[in-house]
Amino acid sequence: MKFALVLLASYLFGSIPWALVIGKVFFQKDIRKEGSGNLGASNAGRVLGKPVAITVTLLDAFKAFFSMLLAYYVCKDAMIYAGLVCAFGHCFPIFAQFKGGKAVATTYGFFLGIVTLITHQYFFGFFFPILCFFGILYACRMVSLSSMLSILICGITSLILKNDPQITIAILTLFVFVSYRHKSNIERIKNGTENKIKWMG
Repeated sequence: MKFALVLLASYLFGSIPWALVIGKVFFQKDIRKEGSGNLGASNAGRVLGKPVAITVTLLDAFKAFFSMLLAYYVCKDAMIYAGLVCAFGHCFPIFAQFKGGKAVATTYGFFLGIVTLITHQYFFGFFFPILCFFGILYACRMVSLSSMLSILICGITSLILKNDPQITIAILTLFVFVSYRHKSNIERIKNGTENKIKWMG
């Protein structure tokens, strides 16, 4: 029962559409109707500005972390699953007609939960993927590609470090899930039409 309740709470945490909430409350804008229409940090920044993008990134990341923290205190066996379900909730939020973001920030919140509550490998499990993200971003200037590759690198690193197989499988599952959510971006990358940032590289 505790396991199921933790997963339900994690899905509800994940379903909080912070980009939509901030847009409507502080800017009287529905970002689903502007930019890419996505409820993630990238579109929030595109429509509402860089400070909002940073705020949404942090809030979306902490959704996963707090879901896993709840599991840590209520049902430790549910910790990894809580992070995964939170990411699913972010992409398919009940509070926004099941149309959400792409779970990149939420995945990094999952990484933070893993290193804080389980492995304590802060550099390789959290900071190294962030460094990879910005390194790849500097090279290609594509947030989508940087996001996917940095998550994949984290999964490969977990495999090399011989972490609990459940952790590695969970990270690689998130890589596949996040990549699927970026399928339109992948198509644009192939066609050479993907948006590139102008403030780096």
